[in-house]
Amino acid sequence: MTTPDPTTQAVEVHHLYEISRIVTQSTDWNSALDQIVPLLRSIFIFDNLAVYLADPFHHTLDVMFARAVGRGRSAEADIAWGENIANQIMDHPEVKIIEPATVSAQNRLASPYILGIPLQAGERTLGVLVLIRFGGPPFNQAYIHLAQFIAQQISLLVERQNLQKAYDLLEAQSKESRVQEDFISTITHELRTPLGFIKGYTTTLLRSDTEWDPQMQQEFLKIIDQETDRLQELIENLLDSARLQSGTLKMIFQPVRLDSLVRSTIEHLRMHHPTFTAHLETDTPLSPIEADPKRINQVLENLFHNAIKYAPGSDVWVKIKEQDGEITLTVEDHGPGIPQRYLPFVFERFFRNPDASPNIHGTGLGLFICKKIIQAHHGNIQVNSIQGKGTTFIIRLPLHQPKGGDFGELSEET
Repeated sequence: MTTPDPTTQAVEVHHLYEISRIVTQSTDWNSALDQIVPLLRSIFIFDNLAVYLADPFHHTLDVMFARAVGRGRSAEADIAWGENIANQIMDHPEVKIIEPATVSAQNRLASPYILGIPLQAGERTLGVLVLIRFGGPPFNQAYIHLAQFIAQQISLLVERQNLQKAYDLLEAQSKESRVQEDFISTITHELRTPLGFIKGYTTTLLRSDTEWDPQMQQEFLKIIDQETDRLQELIENLLDSARLQSGTLKMIFQPVRLDSLVRSTIEHLRMHHPTFTAHLETDTPLSPIEADPKRINQVLENLFHNAIKYAPGSDVWVKIKEQDGEITLTVEDHGPGIPQRYLPFVFERFFRNPDASPNIHGTGLGLFICKKIIQAHHGNIQVNSIQGKGTTFIIRLPLHQPKGGDFGELSEET
């Protein structure tokens, strides 16, 4: 009996330790196997390695990882070599070996020795590890034990990733549930406020025991009109949000002069907010862009309303530049700004700044709608903010929409 070489044993132990370390520290089993294969190949003779994983929803067995080394390179990582034994093991989870009836010295690829090991987590079979040697040598008991150890490590990797995916899904569902609960609470408040005003002032006007002078009646009717507009805007935002989320809000693209649209939006806003002041700086001349003017106007109004609510008293600067086939539009205020920790979330559906004054009304839908509209125009929107100095929204839009794109349709209207 040959005495094992201590140096060889030390190398094998080191490689097994490295394999165990990779398994312990890796979060992605696929990349972990990329590191494990060369380590395993140095202590275990094989030409092809394949990992099959079961799909419990479709009841199928799919190869998820395959590598060809040594003599297997000429045959590549042909998954057909292991399909038969992998399916057998899924039906009866146990170690299986397939050996050729004869070994061809001229064509080793015609004489594969195949070893299949089930990948198990408790009583569940996750998949199968298949190792192939072309032309031998046969798999002895020591190699089978080593293959079982590797299969256990792969099972740990796969199960950990499955658990992480399940955890991430539950976390996302929990977050969505919390967001929806907050939204229901917010939207209930936002609906009650204008309805309360409308109901209160209407009831007051209908009182038969009191005479209201025309000036007072006009004041009451003005409040009812304003609150009705607010209620209508809220409902439209809810509907637009749902349509944008589902991708069913159609865009009607046509040539638009962005500077003219900005001026028109500013003038319209001043009718309802006389103290609103905005300054427009633009390159001259600007090329028209292909856009839906109604939806771009909606974006501008949302950004201006944000400035009015969150940066009261601050002037707003709008700058438009054209370069390299795209338009860049910035909307800047010198208000209190947004805390850095909240910037990654401002475009999320239903998000509202928790530090904002409770007297500021909103549903957290405005910036979400802005983002979706700009994306539907094949553009992008981002925000920069410094607390105490202000907030800047940056919009980039292409001059021309791609033909046959995924969003909207082109119109020849002017």
